[in-house]
Amino acid sequence: MSKEKVKDILEWTYCIIIAVVFALLIRYYIGTPTIVKMSSMNPTLIENERLLLNRWVRTSKKMPNRGDIITFEKPSKINYSSSEIDQQNPIAKYENEPTNFITKFSYYVLELGKESYIKRVIALPGEHVQIKDGKVYINDKELKEDYLQKDVKTQIRNEIGFNDFIVPNNCVFAMGDNREGSNDCRDFGCIPLEKIEGKVWIRITPFNKFGKV
Repeated sequence: MSKEKVKDILEWTYCIIIAVVFALLIRYYIGTPTIVKMSSMNPTLIENERLLLNRWVRTSKKMPNRGDIITFEKPSKINYSSSEIDQQNPIAKYENEPTNFITKFSYYVLELGKESYIKRVIALPGEHVQIKDGKVYINDKELKEDYLQKDVKTQIRNEIGFNDFIVPNNCVFAMGDNREGSNDCRDFGCIPLEKIEGKVWIRITPFNKFGKV
């Protein structure tokens, strides 16, 4: 093989590597597309809709606002018994974290084997959350949730869950709009800021609903 051909191959290889690295950096730090896979956000977000996530929330470590729709890493424990519910420490558990560079890169950057949830931010650090009488109360005031369908009630399932607590520092409390069909912070506790992956920004498809969410 001639030196010119070797040089061309090396140049193309460098270009491909740079392009892949650049794409991964954009995907991790700035934004990435995703697909809605569950019905927990019905009717706001429907299964198989394609979305564009804003990853700047994670990059800047900025706390999201109440009402924002976010994605976050699925906790390692999503169901508790009544004896395991600790209203004084309502933080979701993440106990199966990768431990070395290769597994961390594969899990966090390539997102191989990683599962995420998409929910709406309901309460912020320091706020007192109560779920009672089918409604949500923040600091003893009923939360107005115009995004919910009429007559939707917010309850904890099987009378087991987090329903009277203060959101810990650097955490958020989030729930799906489809309250009866959502496995969320009522079941496994509040999400640490470091586990929030992005904020839903734009709905890409269906095209007749294209636009900012």
